[in-house]
This record gives sequence, structure tokens and C-alpha cells, in this order.
Amino acid sequence: MSEIVSIVAAVLGGFILLFGLTSLVIKERIYISEASVAIACGIIFGPLCANFINVSEWGKEPTITKEFARIVIAIQVMAAGVALPKKYLYKELKSIAMLIGPVMICMWLVSGLLVWGLIPGLQFLEALMVAACFTPTDPILANSIVQGKFAEKHVPVHVRQIISCESGANDGLGYPFLFLAIYLLQMSTGAAIGKWAYWIMCYNVLLSCVIGFVAGYIARKLLKLSEQRKWIDKESLLVFSVALALFLMGVVGLIGSDDLLACFIAGNSFTWDDWFRIETEKAHLMEPWSLFNDKTIQLEVWRLIVLAILVLLLRRLPIVLSLYKFIPAIRTWREAVFTGWFGPIGVGAVFYYTVAVENLPIDGPNAHAREVLEPVIYFMVLASVVAHGITIPLFHIGTFATRTLTSNNENNTQTLRIPKRSHKNIPPTIDIDDNTSEAPHFKAKQPEADTKQKHTAITILTPPEIRNTQGTEGRSDENICTSRSP
Repeated sequence: MSEIVSIVAAVLGGFILLFGLTSLVIKERIYISEASVAIACGIIFGPLCANFINVSEWGKEPTITKEFARIVIAIQVMAAGVALPKKYLYKELKSIAMLIGPVMICMWLVSGLLVWGLIPGLQFLEALMVAACFTPTDPILANSIVQGKFAEKHVPVHVRQIISCESGANDGLGYPFLFLAIYLLQMSTGAAIGKWAYWIMCYNVLLSCVIGFVAGYIARKLLKLSEQRKWIDKESLLVFSVALALFLMGVVGLIGSDDLLACFIAGNSFTWDDWFRIETEKAHLMEPWSLFNDKTIQLEVWRLIVLAILVLLLRRLPIVLSLYKFIPAIRTWREAVFTGWFGPIGVGAVFYYTVAVENLPIDGPNAHAREVLEPVIYFMVLASVVAHGITIPLFHIGTFATRTLTSNNENNTQTLRIPKRSHKNIPPTIDIDDNTSEAPHFKAKQPEADTKQKHTAITILTPPEIRNTQGTEGRSDENICTSRSP
């Protein structure tokens, strides 16, 4: 065991050191997300390549995976809640309700239909169970999208906030979708709906919301009191939200309620008046590759690839585009496209997969669905990390190429100047000045008049760079087009 700990410490520490030394270049210049780099590191040092780290040799792999994922998600959803502005859930209640209501239900049903159509041997309810695992958007991958130089430059603040809020909220709301399918598979419809209503919706969802709100409120009051009386140092203040997330995860987990949703609600309640967020801002603070093509469970790589493409395109984007006019936080169709596309699948899907496996017996009537859960969920996570990880770099490359072509075209343009007609409708005579080798300029012969004349001028530049006119500064007046009128 000591050797395993040493290997994990060496790999993890080395990755953090190397990534830290180049993090600004990776994230702010070539726009590659941390998740993409981390998954590449996992492939290199995992069982597929070097085999330095192999979780299956440590013990019960699903249990270890579940607990690691649970800790990571609890801290991240707390961070997502804390990062939101003052009273955000109240102010954007309609937007959040649309995204975790009709949009999330549509995502679940569309994903279930795609799994049912492409993965052989599954009943529709089993397909819905599989789809429920990757229906929630992932707060960890969403965090890499809504933060950083690219997001600050190209993504409006309100879009970043709604994506972050939705990913935190719906990651804790995966239980109702998952267990509705599981209960319908295991018992009669009436019994399934009854148990789902009182155990999942009341005990897990509503109770966790109440616990989270109360815990966040009490923690905020105690922290402000401690800070005002100078009982707490700056270091403890900065990690207070992490400690609160771990505390809630443990307590709510012990009573069997939804600890992830409790952490997100607590994060919102904790920063309801924006005090903690402002204070912390001041401080600056194993994938089963062989199963992807396992003929014994009727899985082939092409099915998973087609499923991933269709899920990423159809799971979220169409419904957000259809309903964005009813979501106040999304104001234009471009913002709807961005929000609809960036619904990443990550650690939350792995967590719900382990929950589903725990509730399905190995040799039960749904054994086949239990077997395909692992490869399907892991492949969907991999596809989402790759697809959403390369979207921003590709956008950056496309934007750079477009600007380069536009700049080259502009360098070949000419400046055209035309006279303005006088108020007496006397048509000016146009002469071309041939004494210059530059782009042709036009001048107008003025009508003779004995009265004092008023000089006016109009300049039209085609196309648009002002620098094309800089060469005309200091040139004699005969090269400037004017028309005179009394």
C-alpha cells in the first residue's frame, strides 16, 4: 500500500508542478481546458499506457470511484454556489426553473431514446436509467468554460453565471431521474411512483435543500461575527467554504439525503448577501477501454461514437434554442447556442453510474443494463471532455484565420473621395488627378461666383481602415474633394 501511495503522490505532484509552470500558456493562450490535460495525463499513467496507477488493484473500484467523485463534486458545487452574485437564485428563478425543468427533462428523454436506439438489448426504462447518469451538466467542466481569458472576452457575464448555476443545481438533481427509472424497473408503477415521491423528492431533494439553506445561513452569520471580532485569520477565511462542503457532505450523507444538492444550496445561502464572495475575491484566491468494443455485451465502438455525437448535438442544444425566449438570462440566439452546446458531461455522470450499479444486483433481471452502464458512461465523459475541450481552441483558430484574411483584403483596397452637391443643385465637374501614383483621387471644379463662398467637404472611405487615409495628410488641397456652395 505504501508503494501505491508513493506512486500516486509522485504522479499527482508532478502533474500539478508541470501544469502549474505552464498553466497560463495552456489556459490563456492556446485555450486548452484543465480537464483535457488531466485526462491525457490519466491515459499516459493509467493502465492503458504506463500502468503506474490502476484503481482496480486497490480494492472495490466502483466504491473508490464513487467516493472520490463525491468529494470532488461536493467541493465544486459549493464553489459554484459561492461564486454567484447576491441573491442570484431568487433573481434568476425563472431561468433556473426552465433549465432544470423542461430543458433537463427533454435532455433525459432525448438521451434515453438515443441510448435505446443504439445500444442493443436494452429496454426503454433501462435506457432511461443509463441516460439519467449523463443528463446533468458537470460543474467541474463548466467551470473551465466560464472562467479564464476567453470567457471574459467573448462570453457575457450573465451567460457565464447561468451556466455555472445550472451545472451546480442539476448535478444534485440527477437522483429523481435515475431512481424513477430504477424503481419502475424493480416494482409496480404505483409502488414505484409512491416511493419515488416520498423518498427521493421529499427526503432527498426537499430535505437537502432545507438543510443546505439553513447550514449556509448559520455559517454566514457565524463567519461574519468571527471576522468582525477578529477571531479568524485570512487563511481560515479562504478555506471556510471548502470545510463547509466537506462537513455537509458527511452529515447529509450519514442521514441518507442528497449531499450534493445540499452543498450547492448552502453555497448560495452562504453568499446570499455577497459578503463572502467579495472578501475572497479581494484575497485572489480509469476508463474501461477494453469494454468499448466488447462483443459479449453487444457493444461496438462505432455505436458509442454515433451515440456520443448524437447526444452532444441533440441532448441539449435544440431544446435550449427552442425555449431561450422564455429564459430571461439568455438574451440572444447566439447566447442560446453557446449555452446549449456547453452542457458538459463529467464526474457527475461517473458518480451517478456508481449509484446505479449499487442499486442493481449483478445477476438480476437488469444484469445486461448493469454491464453496459460502465462503458457507455465513461465513453460519454471522454467524448464530452474532448468535444468541449477543443471547441474554444478551434474557435480561436477560426477567428484568427478570419481576421488574417480580412486584413489581407483590406490592404488591397483604395480610398475613394467624392464631392458633395451644392444646395443650388449645380452638378460639379469631376477631374482625376493623374499626378499621383497612389489610388485615384477625385476633385471637383467649383462654379464661379462673386459672392463669398462656404467650403464644405465629405469623405467616403471604402472599405474601412482609417490608416488608408493617413497618407493623404499634408497633401495639397487640390487632392481633396470639395464642393462649394453659397
